[in-house]
Amino acid sequence: MNATKRNYRATFILDNRGKEETVDQIIDGVKKVIVDVQGDVTAVENIGKKDFIRVTDKRLTGATYVHVNFAAPAAAPAQLVERLRLNSSVYRTFIQSA
Repeated sequence: MNATKRNYRATFILDNRGKEETVDQIIDGVKKVIVDVQGDVTAVENIGKKDFIRVTDKRLTGATYVHVNFAAPAAAPAQLVERLRLNSSVYRTFIQSA
């Protein structure tokens, strides 16, 4: 059965404080997770580091924002959030239909 794919735009806030990984390596890891949930990455846009409007952690006042456009089955966003939940390099994940 071939599942119908939908278009999504995900925004990731990346936290690489105290880690050996560069932002590009973290993005490659996120792209691999998207492929693991049967998604096809169509575009990646690194927005750069931005300061937070509301600071919830005084040790983290800003982080790198990345937009990723991808096509995936309807169940993929929930699976993606669940898989990235344990990844300490991904601070926040926002996924919306495109």
